[in-house]
Amino acid sequence: MRAINFLFFFCIGYSLTAADSNFIADKLDPASAGMDAAKLARIPVRMKEFVDAGKTAGVVTLVMRHGHIASLDAVGYQDLEHKTPMKVDSIFRVMSITKPVTCAGVMALVDDGRLSLLDPVEKFVPEFKGLKVNPCGSRVGHNCEFVMPLRPVNVLDLMTHTSGLGDGGGRGGAGAPPNSRTELVASTVSRATLLFQPGTAWNYSNFGIAVLGQIIEVVSGKPYEQFLAEKFFEPLGMKDTFFDAPADKAGRVATIYTYTDGGLKVLARATPAGARIPSPDSGLMSTASDLGRFNQMMLNKGVLNGKRVLSAAATEAMTTSYTGDLQAGYAPGVGQGYGYEVVREPLGLYRYTSIGTFEKAGVYRTYIWVDRAKDLVGTILMQRNTGGPAADLADEVNIFMAMAAAAIDH
Repeated sequence: MRAINFLFFFCIGYSLTAADSNFIADKLDPASAGMDAAKLARIPVRMKEFVDAGKTAGVVTLVMRHGHIASLDAVGYQDLEHKTPMKVDSIFRVMSITKPVTCAGVMALVDDGRLSLLDPVEKFVPEFKGLKVNPCGSRVGHNCEFVMPLRPVNVLDLMTHTSGLGDGGGRGGAGAPPNSRTELVASTVSRATLLFQPGTAWNYSNFGIAVLGQIIEVVSGKPYEQFLAEKFFEPLGMKDTFFDAPADKAGRVATIYTYTDGGLKVLARATPAGARIPSPDSGLMSTASDLGRFNQMMLNKGVLNGKRVLSAAATEAMTTSYTGDLQAGYAPGVGQGYGYEVVREPLGLYRYTSIGTFEKAGVYRTYIWVDRAKDLVGTILMQRNTGGPAADLADEVNIFMAMAAAAIDH
């Protein structure tokens, strides 16, 4: 009898786990999401006000709850000059939203026992050996002689922006442009110094995340972009996520604008010299629905529609704050997780998020968040570069997040 009971409860438990991992992607269902359809309908109306005021060309918003799409809306234009309407499947350069995806790639390698987060970076990138600390931070002058770090920079430091790295000069500097990721990282490290002792402060470092791409390549033996596609994009059904838009999808890519002198102007993006090297810190292109899939997987502790891509332990580690009372992130009340910022104190609840919510912004006003307590996933995508607050604090983002939470009915 006890064996029968065990089998019964095992089967019930398995079916509930499988159901909890499901994501219903083919229809809008605010009722199953426990959300008020009338209140959700106010969101695109409010976003259109920003378009009409000339603050942004167009906006896509997505609200998901309990694994159901509660609302998915597009307003404005994908391209102002040609009056191309914004669509819910328009493709955006999501910039720093790339970072949590890269960190997930590292965690997949940790899951497989291929590396430890406490491994020194020099184990994978030899140029890190001998990297020194400037005791004056970014300043130079008297009593600013470089010193050796008290310990080597480790992988965890890179994931949490506590390595002491700045951006190390990027592709600049003397010499020919790099033709591989290995060359790019090596040449940048050669010009770098640490701004503080590893693990003692927070400094947002694009280059630190870029190094993670090199570590992924060294440990996996595969190109960074191929590794991410095989581990995440393909199994999660993220068919519109890539580092270069294929020719048949180029017409869906939204134009990037900058806000200057009270108006929107097309942003001219320089093409770096040398080989194309997909950026682990800011290179991804994606859609609202694809980002929703990735973040629903994170909310589901590593599984989506029965396909597990990360362990539950990995997703918990990624979405925990590691920076204590250090000043971290750009929004109030957050700490730093792996790629995501995490709301850690009541100050961070001003947008109706909960303690433990994890979120990430891109510089072109792209924003994602997952509120575990509310079982809510949100995405807002624009392509506006400058003017006004940073993407983390943009009016459109703040208003959308609060309106989404306010639409919860039960």
